[in-house]
Amino acid sequence: TDQPERIGVVGAGLMGAEIAFVFALAGHRVVLSDRTDEVLAAALERLDGIYDKGIGRGFYEESDKAAVLSRIETAVGHDAFADCDFVTEAVFENIELKSEIFGALDKVCKPGCILASNTSTIPISTLAASVSEARRGNFVGTHYFSPVSRMRLVEIIPTFDTTPETVATARRLCEGADKTAVTVKDVAGFLVNRLVNVFLTEAVRLVEEEVATPEEIDLACRLGLGHPIGPFKLMDVVTSRLVLEAQEIMHEAYGERFRPRPLLKQRVRAGLIGGPDAQGWLDQEI
Repeated sequence: TDQPERIGVVGAGLMGAEIAFVFALAGHRVVLSDRTDEVLAAALERLDGIYDKGIGRGFYEESDKAAVLSRIETAVGHDAFADCDFVTEAVFENIELKSEIFGALDKVCKPGCILASNTSTIPISTLAASVSEARRGNFVGTHYFSPVSRMRLVEIIPTFDTTPETVATARRLCEGADKTAVTVKDVAGFLVNRLVNVFLTEAVRLVEEEVATPEEIDLACRLGLGHPIGPFKLMDVVTSRLVLEAQEIMHEAYGERFRPRPLLKQRVRAGLIGGPDAQGWLDQEI
């Protein structure tokens, strides 16, 4: 097409705001929605800082910050998605909420619009059941990694009904936003989450058994395994609450090997989840 596709993102949290950002950076006009104007204003303010930090660290080429951010239009509710070509849902891991959103998008979005979910663990075919049969060929999973503005990978997950054209369009749009796509079968946890949560569970077990501290484990994983960040810094970035939610979904799907560790559950209940606003495993800025 001559004009870049119009992109929609539902949810202006850590993931959704940055998904909107990378598409705006790639030249698309983007609609970002959430429940309140306050949440949306906070998201735009956060993106302003992410742009500066990203330029400073060389994550992307410098362009006109005002022009990039002005491509992101904010909206409360779903009506603004009526003229979008590709809409990504990026709310928290709650199947009822996600299904409700897709039911609403199905009614508002034009027939050719592709609907995508950024779920990290819920099977995409389960979510596709919440839209009409006519829409299901245009339904796909696009699982980004946090922080989206820096992490290159996106898992593209077709359902039973997703057409090859939908997969190809999702791949083209993601690659145009400087992501590298891998296509993954639609199973709970997809690919990376299944690997990383076995790793995270063992890391928490090492702390429970007092084998080493979180700081020492992170240092060992960086220097001994070549990981850019260790497991505890990773949990602090994505929040321990999200890690626990993912492990509970995969424990239900696959059994004992994904059973969340008691210390992780205890810390989440105590509010020690990390992220920008809460204490995490490590005493340092995210």
